[in-house]
Amino acid sequence: MTRFPEWLRRPIPTGSVALTQEILSELKLNTVCESALCPNRMECYSRQTATFMILGDVCTRRCGFCAIQAGKPLLVEEDEPERVAEAAKQLGLKHVVVTSVTRDDLKDEGANHFARTIEAIRCEVENVTIEILTPDFHARRELIEIVCKARPDVFNHNVETVERLSRLVRPQARYRRSLEVLELVKTFSSSIVTKSGLMLGLGESVDEVIQTLVDLKSVQVDIVTIGQYLRPDETSLAVKEFVHPEVFAHFESEGKKLGFREVYAGPYVRSSYHAAESYSKSLEFVKAGGE
Repeated sequence: MTRFPEWLRRPIPTGSVALTQEILSELKLNTVCESALCPNRMECYSRQTATFMILGDVCTRRCGFCAIQAGKPLLVEEDEPERVAEAAKQLGLKHVVVTSVTRDDLKDEGANHFARTIEAIRCEVENVTIEILTPDFHARRELIEIVCKARPDVFNHNVETVERLSRLVRPQARYRRSLEVLELVKTFSSSIVTKSGLMLGLGESVDEVIQTLVDLKSVQVDIVTIGQYLRPDETSLAVKEFVHPEVFAHFESEGKKLGFREVYAGPYVRSSYHAAESYSKSLEFVKAGGE
């Protein structure tokens, strides 16, 4: 077993996770927290929050870093948007995060289901902000437009790693295609906050991470998250390095110098971790006179 360095050791959350688990179970909903074996899931559940994962729990792609099952997905559940909205209401969420498996098998790759889920949440929860974390939709303009027309507050799509390692980490995705997705969002609505994230510890260099930040800034991304890759199971890519917190602090500082509204970096940072707080800070940045 790989021994974690001191900075990756932390106490087990003491809050109750029962209510969150009960609501998710009763409404038969998936979360990326469970399916991807996220190390933060107990903390988030104890705070009565979770990242809903729509379109099933089987992915049509097999990425080297991810624990989500890959294979032939099941049929889309037409009432799932309403069940997600009901869960958000019962949990008392004011900032709802929705992601999905990749559905290359569907004609619209799940774009309309994302739109329906956004609309259902808005109908059920007052004064809500909605963040989505999407697949790349093959950068198909018409599909990204469908999702943007539903008016998510935050559109997140992760590059996951630096360009050199992209084929290894995401063999069925493309680094430049991901940048194109994020750029397209802004062409449909400049008011949608765009967000992307990457993992460290896969063999990337400092210069490559800085270049990734430059690339993300060039397509007007607003928020960036940077976290430590932790191997979720024995079939996933091995960790090359446990990155020291000081290095994360350096990247956070460099990102803010580049002008991002918010850069959230640290060993346990994930795309949706403390998402409401990151979104709030991005708004404060604008109010303070940032672009």
